[in-house]
Amino acid sequence: MDVQTFDSGFSKREFVVTVEDGSYPQNIKFELLKDKTTLIDGYQQGDQIKVSFNIRGNEYNGKYYNNLVAWRVERAGAAVAAAVPPPPQMQDSAPTPPPGFGNAPDDGTDLPF
Repeated sequence: MDVQTFDSGFSKREFVVTVEDGSYPQNIKFELLKDKTTLIDGYQQGDQIKVSFNIRGNEYNGKYYNNLVAWRVERAGAAVAAAVPPPPQMQDSAPTPPPGFGNAPDDGTDLPF
């Protein structure tokens, strides 16, 4: 949706994500606030995305409202896998056990302390 700017200078933008849930897809509305309103500019309808968000709630005249405020939007799958490299010991080979490990007789008292 388009960015909404209010008289106070506050701006927000809403967008909807459809979550496939078997036979009943769920349409979830998120908000982008202030400088985050441009986070979805590079996405098209139908793109698979991952949304990081906070849940906000308030009460007004005895009614309660919840908002899902997004603070990060990224492409699903590829961005997450590329951002986290495997630990160094997983890249080369299995880690070397500490000296003396596995050399003690098996007397049933193999507690580490």
